[in-house]
Amino acid sequence: MDEYKQFTDNIKRKTGIDLSLYKEAQMKRRLTSLRDKRSFASFHDYYQALTTNQDLFEEFLDRMTINVSEFFRNPQRWTVLETQIMPALLKNKQGTLNVWSAACSTGEEPYSLAMLLQEQAGNSRYEILATDLDESILNRAKKGFYPERSVENVSSDKLRNYFQSDSVGYRVRDKVKNSVRFKKHNLLADRFETGKDLIVCRNVMIYFTEEAKDDIYLRFSRALTIGGVLFVGSTEQIFNPQRYGLISEETFFYRKIEHV
Repeated sequence: MDEYKQFTDNIKRKTGIDLSLYKEAQMKRRLTSLRDKRSFASFHDYYQALTTNQDLFEEFLDRMTINVSEFFRNPQRWTVLETQIMPALLKNKQGTLNVWSAACSTGEEPYSLAMLLQEQAGNSRYEILATDLDESILNRAKKGFYPERSVENVSSDKLRNYFQSDSVGYRVRDKVKNSVRFKKHNLLADRFETGKDLIVCRNVMIYFTEEAKDDIYLRFSRALTIGGVLFVGSTEQIFNPQRYGLISEETFFYRKIEHV
């Protein structure tokens, strides 16, 4: 058996993570670089080390997942969310607005959502679920501390209202942190919670195979309420949204109109 294939099979048995659902060239290049950096001669040797060295294993998970984020990434799209999508969702919602930030990385995205909802929700109730595969990344997200580069797109008003600054960065205030529930979740394997009014999953689908993307979009649709919205990344336009019971609401925003 091909050595890399054996490695991916072993990882799937150990973790439940199916690396074959990621684009192979990108993933193999990323993991080969990490293996070589740690001076292992083969994927077999590297896997044996992963099973006994927790720090090495967490580094592997960190490299395997895509942890590039910032607050209000692609600001024009967030302006659409703030001025069009979110007000309509809040207006039409009876009861609690349920929001899911999927593949949330270090937390900038769900905290951005929390800031918008604190400003817009008024007396409306809302819940924000933030999920990621990597527990070490989720632990960083829960701490809510960020370097200056992460807040470049944050307005001065929001910086004052929602962050505490110190000499080396910014810490999200408790009123923002307390409105987000973090949970470990594997998009490729775990059950999706349902009843979501807004799902935000941006800049991660590009790393998956077409088959994996098709399955995830179908499951996102089933997780949404009728009238709910899926917000995707700026390189992740869905070209056949009707297949998933969705229609294009705005560029990179898709509204669910029927069950699939």
